[in-house]
Amino acid sequence: MTSKQVASSKAPDSIAETSTTEVIDHDLALELYGRMKLVRLFEERTGTLFETGEIPGFLHLYVGQEASGVGCMSVLRDDDQITSTHRGHGHAVAKGADVNLMFAELYGRENGYCRGRGGSMHINDLSVGMLGANGIVGGGMPIVVGSALASQFKGRDSVSVSFFGDGASNIGAFHESANMAAVLKLPVIFVCENNGYAEYTPASKHMAVTDVAQRATSYNMPSLIVDGMDVLAVRTAMQTAVEHARAGGGPFMLETKTYRYYDHQGIKGMRIPYRSEDEVNDWKLRDAIEAFKARVLAAGAATEDELDAIDADCERRIEAGVEFARNSPLPDPADILSGVYA
Repeated sequence: MTSKQVASSKAPDSIAETSTTEVIDHDLALELYGRMKLVRLFEERTGTLFETGEIPGFLHLYVGQEASGVGCMSVLRDDDQITSTHRGHGHAVAKGADVNLMFAELYGRENGYCRGRGGSMHINDLSVGMLGANGIVGGGMPIVVGSALASQFKGRDSVSVSFFGDGASNIGAFHESANMAAVLKLPVIFVCENNGYAEYTPASKHMAVTDVAQRATSYNMPSLIVDGMDVLAVRTAMQTAVEHARAGGGPFMLETKTYRYYDHQGIKGMRIPYRSEDEVNDWKLRDAIEAFKARVLAAGAATEDELDAIDADCERRIEAGVEFARNSPLPDPADILSGVYA
């Protein structure tokens, strides 16, 4: 039986307007805040380095979407595997990837995750279940179906999660993957991070449906829609999805309504006129990190000093990662064919 629950995506008029009676676990509050802050600082620093030409290649920033990735990853184990998108740094950091090795990869250094050969869109860390970002739109979905099939075949209770955007839900790989996962009752969770735009095209122009999760009905797949700017709401929805898949219930679809602050590619100052400044600013007023901080403080789940200490630690880790990358060796040209298959 397919079920669907829609959570309101309307934010309070002010991020300070939160209930003082809310109960939030102290350790969980620090964990979620710290993960979101680390993702934000990593992306902001990476964007600056890209703009100044210090790191090469292409870059797609995750800034604004932190609650979606962190809320999902907070429920997963290291043996739960994920595939990401071209906007994959946030997923990697949230899943536990080493920021030193991530920066080294972005700098094209030998000790990066892909020995400096993959760059931004191919970072992976199998030790934490990160099967890789992917420059192909929707390219991670068939991979995660294979991952789930392997888990099912080996009798493991791990789940496999594919992150994708609203635009990717229009391609054949999405439907083929959803169908196969449903037919075989695979432990797959399809997470659509719907930020409203497929590159520069609004969802209303490329989809005949309002919600991507509506498409789960075609595959008799349960689904949830959740406010992707609310890390606790995402975590709760992801817990439902994971429990369903881990118990053998088959695939599940989760749609998080979120927003990216910067344009499709990673130039922070670029403003292509496909969306208004008012729209961007309205979403920034709902900033997931600031909103969660206000909730945590209002609930007495942590102190300002504790959160400030997390801020300082995250800043230290980011700067240490940049220095690690700058001081790391470049690949030896003699090894240019290493890992290349005929």
